Amino acid sequence: MTREGRLGRIERTTKETSVLVEIDLDGTGRTDIATGVGFYDHMLDQLGRHGLFDLTVKTDGDLHIDSHHTIEDTALALGAAFKQALGDKVGIYRFGNCTVPLDESLAEVTVDLSGRPYLVHTEPENMAPMIGEYDTTMTRHILESFVAQAQIALHVHVPYGRNAHHIVECQFKALARALRYASERDPRAAGILPSTKGAL
Repeated sequence: MTREGRLGRIERTTKETSVLVEIDLDGTGRTDIATGVGFYDHMLDQLGRHGLFDLTVKTDGDLHIDSHHTIEDTALALGAAFKQALGDKVGIYRFGNCTVPLDESLAEVTVDLSGRPYLVHTEPENMAPMIGEYDTTMTRHILESFVAQAQIALHVHVPYGRNAHHIVECQFKALARALRYASERDPRAAGILPSTKGAL
């Protein structure tokens, strides 16, 4: 990520994890992901590719315990990097939404890059508890962690679905597109902050 663009880079180290996230909002969808949790890597790859974000994620976590800290801390760093890359938000669309089907599952995602963290999240109950080493209850926590650091309002709704892999994946794909649409520059609003308050 050497070319000019809206870039974010966060390094986060604790006794539990060491995380590096780099993101270019004006990229082409190139990804380099390694968290040690295969399905999570797959989801972050979806985020980069469908958001057209160049995304690097390198996490070394305490997987000998479980995947919780690795997944959570990666999401926190990703949110912080996204916020950093957004910069002053001048000229962006600010709002974005996308509906994505994946076979029998459907995800509806709406985002406001508001500067105020808030999450509304619904998905089908009684999902399979695990996808490989990925705990399916972590999807909401990933979004909570990302929202807290990115400081955005995010609504994610999965009205129906059966297969756990599909239910989670369509959420990440729809999130990627909604973030892409919200963060893109509006040619009609160059130099304008999309807020009547004068701050985001």
